[in-house]
Amino acid sequence: MQQPITAPELQIEKWLNTDQDLSLKDMSGKVIMIVAFQMLCPGCVEHSIPQAKKIAETFSPNDLMIIGLHTVFEHHKAMQEISLKAFLHEYRINFPVAIDKHIANSHIPETMSAYKMRGTPTTILIDKQGYLRKQQFGHTPDLLIGAELMAL
Repeated sequence: MQQPITAPELQIEKWLNTDQDLSLKDMSGKVIMIVAFQMLCPGCVEHSIPQAKKIAETFSPNDLMIIGLHTVFEHHKAMQEISLKAFLHEYRINFPVAIDKHIANSHIPETMSAYKMRGTPTTILIDKQGYLRKQQFGHTPDLLIGAELMAL
């Protein structure tokens, strides 16, 4: 059986919808669900964001932390912080959202690179001990993600 790996720390430029900077280390003891998205990603807007909102409404933040990770690897000029703030307001996204930090001279942000993400949407599940338990590119059906969260 393969040993679980510790989830890489998030490399964040700025946090929105929270009064404090968050880190995986500080959230130890909780299950963490990270939804990596872009505002102009159809799969994110149609599936992953609504799913994350439903999960955030269903589970207590004492048991599960939902984190949005705005990880921009294309259309950089259109997806600035001011646009993201309007997007969060219009879609009524209330859970914490992090803006992935960019690597100098690269279109790929740091957290996206550290997790070797293929694109958005990507769902990441981290257990209470900080181990990476799931990373999936694309949509995960609601019933499956619910079962995976309950198992953690």
